[in-house]
Amino acid sequence: MLRVVTRTLETRRERILATFLLSLTIPCSAQLGVILALLSDSFLSLTIWGCYILLIFGIIGRLSGSFLPGNSSSFYMEIPPLRLPILSNVLQKAFIRMWWYFIEILPIFIMTSVILWLGDRTGILSDIIYSLQPTMSLLGLPIETAQPFLLGFFRRDYGAAGLYEMAANQSLSKEQLLIASATLTLFVPCVAQVAVMIKERGIFISMVILCSIIVFAFVGGLLLSKLLPILNLYL
Repeated sequence: MLRVVTRTLETRRERILATFLLSLTIPCSAQLGVILALLSDSFLSLTIWGCYILLIFGIIGRLSGSFLPGNSSSFYMEIPPLRLPILSNVLQKAFIRMWWYFIEILPIFIMTSVILWLGDRTGILSDIIYSLQPTMSLLGLPIETAQPFLLGFFRRDYGAAGLYEMAANQSLSKEQLLIASATLTLFVPCVAQVAVMIKERGIFISMVILCSIIVFAFVGGLLLSKLLPILNLYL
């Protein structure tokens, strides 16, 4: 979807901006469903999460647009004549998209699963999780929350599912669950999206986007963790 959406934009500047904002603030459908389920017990938490993501989208989008050189193109797009689709064309294009997905993305998922298995067997995964303890403590989250964040890079829905399990075990308070959900939403996109991003934008631009996303995600989560006690809201 990232490739299809950004390719329709006219300038390189707009394609970079769209890639950045999509990767930062728009979760995939699987992650979105789990996060909505996580926060569904509290309408206030769900509202704060939605307003928080929209606010980040607007502020970061505005700042990024001012930072990147170039002018905006005219906001219009010529729409071709709309006709009733032919079933054979629909099936053919659907098959091509599915074939592309399995050829390019499935090997990445297999490779990341192997990496996760090796990291778990060798203890490297535990070391990485332990190294994230200061960051989790800074956000007011337990150290176990580092695991969903790490798994979220490989599959974003895995990260959200990890939070769901912690919430089911009552390892997170409602405030901590809101902070973790908001930060995870802004956290780095999954490895499949990163692969497409590198293919479309190049490795340098992609790495700049990823580093920026990590900074904005944790700074935003830190601000939210400091703001909630001040507001003293009953979630």
